[in-house]
Amino acid sequence: MKVAVMYSGGKDSSMALKYALDQGWEVKTLVSVKPKSTESFLYQYATVEWTKLSAEALEIPLIYVKSEKIGPKEEADELESVFKNLDVDALVVGGVGLQETQIREWKRVAGNFGMDLIVPYQGLTSEKLFDETINSGFEIMLTDVATDGLGPEWLGNKLNKETASEFKKLSKKFGFDILGEGGYYNTLVTNGPIFKKKIQVTDSKKIWDNKTSSGYLEIEAKLVPK
Repeated sequence: MKVAVMYSGGKDSSMALKYALDQGWEVKTLVSVKPKSTESFLYQYATVEWTKLSAEALEIPLIYVKSEKIGPKEEADELESVFKNLDVDALVVGGVGLQETQIREWKRVAGNFGMDLIVPYQGLTSEKLFDETINSGFEIMLTDVATDGLGPEWLGNKLNKETASEFKKLSKKFGFDILGEGGYYNTLVTNGPIFKKKIQVTDSKKIWDNKTSSGYLEIEAKLVPK
């Protein structure tokens, strides 16, 4: 089966991509959408600017779209110009807590071009997918946080077997979703079993707002051999 994968550069879309490859499906392209603002109904704002580098590291073609619309239907409709030129059987999307609106709109637009929508982890608990992600072999870096419990020390920190236990404790104590569903945090995957090259962060700067207890990481990065 030939598929396209919605890809943001983070852990959830990387898990969806790995799932597709593990099934033996042919991933014809990644599709990344840079939303007009953080108020996007369908797309992740953080880290998507790095998907061009991610695609090079993965050695998979990328279609990069800059969205000019706000609203679930309007944002989905912008993909029509992409989908009409794709020779694929299905669109694969990551995450476990996708809203009904997101699924409906992606399914509608994909269906207009004879494509199925596959959401491999939808319905799985956040805790289950978190554990699978930690054991996936991906190198996962936190790029922004927006919740009590995740201070500036977590920016640039890795989610892995060494930090997972502390992260779970903070999730329970402060009540944020362990996978970050709802925008509590975002990530960038820099390496993993499906990567042909590694993304190396060469410089970084933490931007922190004490009033909102939130912040993000400005980074510079390059590809290096594994």
